[in-house]
Amino acid sequence: MDDLEHTCWLCGRALGRKVEWHHPVPKSRGGRATEPVHPICHRTLHASFTNVQLAQFGGDAALLRARPELARFLTWIAGKPPDFHAPTHRKR
Repeated sequence: MDDLEHTCWLCGRALGRKVEWHHPVPKSRGGRATEPVHPICHRTLHASFTNVQLAQFGGDAALLRARPELARFLTWIAGKPPDFHAPTHRKR
């Protein structure tokens, strides 16, 4: 297996026991491809962006990572173990 198959599509950390599959372009917007993500990363994506916004990124993880909405989260999560989880808060 390729190393990319063992890392989270969003944060790039190693995946743990729990893996979720994210549609970079939401199914409601015609997306079919999926990418492996940590549950906390998956919830943060959907708490931070609507499906319309996610579709506009076109599945480009680098563009998402550059967004200020995720910068603080990505910095915070970087040193956490693969199976780390915490409550996810929706944007205000």
